[in-house]
Amino acid sequence: MKGKDAVTLGRELLKHFGGLRGLLSASKKDLEIIKGLGTAKIAQLLAATEIAKRQLKEDIIGKTLINGPEDVIEYLSLSMSNLKKEVFKIIYLNSANVVLAAEDLFEGTVDQTAVFPRDIIKRAFELNASGLIFIHNHPSGDLKPSRSDLSLKEKLNNACRTVDLTPLDHLIIGPAGYISFKDET
Repeated sequence: MKGKDAVTLGRELLKHFGGLRGLLSASKKDLEIIKGLGTAKIAQLLAATEIAKRQLKEDIIGKTLINGPEDVIEYLSLSMSNLKKEVFKIIYLNSANVVLAAEDLFEGTVDQTAVFPRDIIKRAFELNASGLIFIHNHPSGDLKPSRSDLSLKEKLNNACRTVDLTPLDHLIIGPAGYISFKDET
């Protein structure tokens, strides 16, 4: 933009989106309303964001031993904390707690997601997984589990145990952080 250098525009973007995390979560539509950002710059920002997400995902898949939520929270925070809809993600692990896959299985509305345990279990068998970590986000920012969250946790845990899968944790991610059901109990 004439009269505005890249550093100034960058600072304005960070301020507009509430920091780097907000900027990295911005959609194409969000970026299109910013004066000074053309189609090419928007494409570059979105590409850089996707590269960062994929790099973090690659860091955990196949190499990482998961001992607790801290081991995956950087990846999860970038990929989930500022989503506008609820997304339910599963991390599948082998018997040594090495990540086999991290997948978004269900997407819902702003405040709920339909989750189907049999789809989760089917995918776990396809991957030969033995442990699972369930993660979903709360776009509202309220990290307190709802009654339906608690009910779902029990339903998933029971379904997993029935087929000898180990539910290791269930996390709720939001813009302000996360909670671990394992740490709460």
